[in-house]
Amino acid sequence: MKPTQALHDLGQSLWVDNITRDMLDSGTLKKYIDEFSATGLTSNPTIFDNAISKSDSYDPEIERLKKAGYSGEALFFELALQDLSGAADLFLPIHWTTATVDGMVSLEVSPLLAYDTEATIAEAKRLFERAHKPNLFIKIPGTKEGLPAIEEAIFSGVNVNVTLLFSSEHCKAAADAYMRGLERRVRAGLDPDVRSVASIFISRWDKAVMDKVSDDLRDKLGIAVAHEAYRDYRAGLHTDRWQRLESFGARPQRLLFASTSTKDPRASDTLYIGGLAAPNTVNTMPDKTMEAFADHGKLNGALSPDGGNCKEVFAAYEKVGISVSGLAAQLQKDGADSFVKSWQNLLQSIETKSKALG
Repeated sequence: MKPTQALHDLGQSLWVDNITRDMLDSGTLKKYIDEFSATGLTSNPTIFDNAISKSDSYDPEIERLKKAGYSGEALFFELALQDLSGAADLFLPIHWTTATVDGMVSLEVSPLLAYDTEATIAEAKRLFERAHKPNLFIKIPGTKEGLPAIEEAIFSGVNVNVTLLFSSEHCKAAADAYMRGLERRVRAGLDPDVRSVASIFISRWDKAVMDKVSDDLRDKLGIAVAHEAYRDYRAGLHTDRWQRLESFGARPQRLLFASTSTKDPRASDTLYIGGLAAPNTVNTMPDKTMEAFADHGKLNGALSPDGGNCKEVFAAYEKVGISVSGLAAQLQKDGADSFVKSWQNLLQSIETKSKALG
């Protein structure tokens, strides 16, 4: 049995953190579904920038859209919706056979809107309606300004992947926004079965402190953060507030482990796959990481619902002068800034291609 199949059998969803037109056209994504137990897919501006700038597969469509009057963000979203619609169709059988729990794909709103609540709401609704796919998530950042947008999107029936979360506190705020949206739907007599995942970024923690700690603390902080988030996620499912919503037909906001490629060249390339196994959660991984885990990955057992040794790990980092809460806030800001930079690079790539094709 492949390690990816074993992870799937444990109850964790394996999602591919990549999308290119070549992956769709060559049958590679179908291979990941059939051979590596992939059951979903995520995307972000960096992924699309690499896909478009490093391939000529998009050139004919860019040329056609340019002639039709598209440019900039409008042209990009046409390309992205084409790719993600194709991926959504591939995952649709999984979506139905899992009672709509799995088989999802994700599209991000413009990172330029990370601190603009009203614009994020409008864009999330527009993209969700434009795609018209039941298994599409719209990615909205879990920033202070993003949280009310998440609530409003959920109330409006938009499936939401909450991104740029870096701590259990961030995840709990995202869960609160999700439940507020569902509670408003219940009060309005609407079906509360609107889906969401909370994406907590893992490897960026260890990258941020890699050169600031001794070897015995390297590559331990990210998994400790994940362990704490998983503990609090499990506890949240037993609250009276959630159980009331569940009695009306709501489904849990699933915890998703994101940023799971290893950044430390001295560590295993599957560190954050085998170390983050947990039932009823999602691990979204770059295709190269998925291939590596399928080839030589090992499960290290499942995360403990009690948080394992996360408190001891946090104390060890605090002892050497690293504020875990302070770093969480900084990582969220840095993540938003890096997505803006990737977005600008993406639009520049599209402009460059458009001019060349013109």
